[in-house]
Amino acid sequence: MQKNHTITTDDILIKLCHSLADVLSRATESHIKYSPMVQKINKTSLKPDIGCFVLFDGGFTGLVVTNFSATAAMELYQNYMLRMGFPDTDIAIHHTADDVANILGELMNQVVGDFTGKIGRELNISITQNQPKMLALHKQIILSVDTNLDRPQVRRVSFTTAKNNIFYLELAMDKTEFIQLEEFEIDEQDPDAIFETAYDAQQQQNPVISFNKNTENNHANQDLLDQLGL
Repeated sequence: MQKNHTITTDDILIKLCHSLADVLSRATESHIKYSPMVQKINKTSLKPDIGCFVLFDGGFTGLVVTNFSATAAMELYQNYMLRMGFPDTDIAIHHTADDVANILGELMNQVVGDFTGKIGRELNISITQNQPKMLALHKQIILSVDTNLDRPQVRRVSFTTAKNNIFYLELAMDKTEFIQLEEFEIDEQDPDAIFETAYDAQQQQNPVISFNKNTENNHANQDLLDQLGL
């Protein structure tokens, strides 16, 4: 990487947007795009119809929230299930079904994993994430990062599906700049990409494995949701 290169909070946000659009586009075999205009907001929140949040920590601390309308959630879910070879009879028809939350939660896990992997290699830092929590909601829930942020920055970006359904990404993190003092080489090899082809092949042969795993993760994360009062 070039010496004295600087990465800002907004640069990190753009990389997160790239990961969200790229992962969802590949997973659903559809075109997902995001608005070039970013909105500054004062707080993050989960909103109806389906909301998801993921915390990450390490080189920097932050909170990622995605809010899906019922139509956007069902479009992404159904496209993914059809791509994985599920018959129509096995696909949920309502956004409140556990299947929808499980699949969208797994997709968001892949999104944040893609983001933390890429930003970690580029900045040469370590970032950890928790398992995404996906909830069907009837009212808004305010969320905040459980740490003291000196200069909190909160952003919202709108995304559009192939059928023009809208969903939103929100990012909360401290205002920061990563300033490179010495030159170093970025490891371009993505460990996740090495297994991506094999993973897709395995899912095509037995897609129910991913579904069962998501169901187990959903039950395993209930204790954290209880602590948050959700």
